[in-house]
Amino acid sequence: MQSKQVFNPFLPLNEYVPDGEPHVFDGRVYLYGSHDKEGGYTFCMRDYVVYSAPVDDLSDWRFEGVSYKASQDPLYSDKLPYMFAPDAVKGNDGKYYLYYCMGGDYGYGGYTNPISVAVSDKPAGPFEYLGNVKYKDGTIMRKYVCFDPAAMNDNGVIRIFYGTQYGYEEEEDFLTNGRLEDEMQMFGKTREEILSYPDSINGPIMVVLEDDMLTVKEEPHHIIPYKVKGTSFEKHPFFEGPSMRKVGDKYYFVYSSWLNHELCYAVSDHPDKDFVFGGTIVSNGDVGLNGRTSENKLNMTGTTHGSIIEINGQWYVFYHRLTHKSDYSRQACAEKIYIREDGSIPQVEMTSCGLSEKALKGEGTYPSVICCNLTNGNMPHGSNCVYPIPFPNVTNIGEDRFIGEIEDGTLIGYKFFDFSELKSISVEYRFENDDNKARFDGPIRIDERGTGDQSPVIRTCDDTDLRFEVRTSPEGDPSGVIRLTSADINGSTEWTWDSARVDISDGVKPLYLIYRGNRKVQLRSFRLN
Repeated sequence: MQSKQVFNPFLPLNEYVPDGEPHVFDGRVYLYGSHDKEGGYTFCMRDYVVYSAPVDDLSDWRFEGVSYKASQDPLYSDKLPYMFAPDAVKGNDGKYYLYYCMGGDYGYGGYTNPISVAVSDKPAGPFEYLGNVKYKDGTIMRKYVCFDPAAMNDNGVIRIFYGTQYGYEEEEDFLTNGRLEDEMQMFGKTREEILSYPDSINGPIMVVLEDDMLTVKEEPHHIIPYKVKGTSFEKHPFFEGPSMRKVGDKYYFVYSSWLNHELCYAVSDHPDKDFVFGGTIVSNGDVGLNGRTSENKLNMTGTTHGSIIEINGQWYVFYHRLTHKSDYSRQACAEKIYIREDGSIPQVEMTSCGLSEKALKGEGTYPSVICCNLTNGNMPHGSNCVYPIPFPNVTNIGEDRFIGEIEDGTLIGYKFFDFSELKSISVEYRFENDDNKARFDGPIRIDERGTGDQSPVIRTCDDTDLRFEVRTSPEGDPSGVIRLTSADINGSTEWTWDSARVDISDGVKPLYLIYRGNRKVQLRSFRLN
């Protein structure tokens, strides 16, 4: 029984733990992941932390503290100051082992280092550096591309899954078009080494370790073929973030696809071969859900990474959303999923209620930033980006967290509330200007896979009736209209409350706030009465 309400993002609003790998140990769910800086300029700028919750109360997440510091790894340096996506597993000796790779700004160097291992007597740490995955002769294992390691204790067999994938080698002129040189630089390997792989240096890989959790027992190899043209993976090829779970007697391979906004899955009777693509589990823009296209995404999309887990008989997918107009301030989210009798997992939509046992209460005050949909109708895709162009976004100034750059036509969605005798809705807002606008003080970066015109979208709006339309559907007549009265007081830029009566029938429904007006606003919270 949950002790309180829980919503997405389910950790404290100042916490940014993406790439989530959830595991249940001794009656608690432990979340392992990367650790972003709020408003940071690159991936994974913080040391690892762990959060946990009792399996019977997923509203009660507890901060377990810093579990491991980048400076503990011998590779730590000015060029390699960060630790990328980790995973943890309980060894056959009862200890807990953390697997990760070191990297630098924007991922540089992240494809060139070995898999590091740390150990602890407790699932939350603190962990101590143990070594690198290695061969029996002590040589460090660097086969394929060591990246995003995930761990699995498969009935006593220790399996590590890792790798990344770029499509260069599927190009017919790969050897002459410069892409081979790109791979050499990207992966830190020679031409001869890359060409020595009969299958490819790219793709998802599995290696089996000895019980010491360090030594290679079975040589690494692909779990799905690199070349996906003509296969079930062609439209959703593997990119990164491999994770493996066992459901009954089937293996579910969960991964981030090259589309870069979705977690996909594949199924096999084996942990290392014969996988067949299953589908998309979740997209951080709801792309693909009910035919939604990337052009109509419901959020800024970008890098995602996560996995699935069963807790008290209910399956969940853990993933992350993007904030601060970048891929570098990512927050942990989760959704209920359902595995059908035929083994398939239907794609689920992003919600605000996430881990909650039921819809959120249709009363009380909520932070605006728990929105699951935020779009002006022309949201960009990231990947490894910080965008300078204006568009609605979750952001902060110090401890003040809000939605900024709300412009005419912006839709802010919350799913779901259980409404009962709702009479009015209030919003806490202020008008945005140069003095109160959130500013990014780091370097701007646009990845080649990012999509978004770097020039601002010119929106002309003469509507001086500034208002939020309250809806339970994006279309149709509003259920109420909240007029922003502070516009009449010299355009005040202080936080102000305004409210309106609404006509929303009882029941579980989404809530949408659609802004109309010729001035940009910020939204900090809303109240249901």
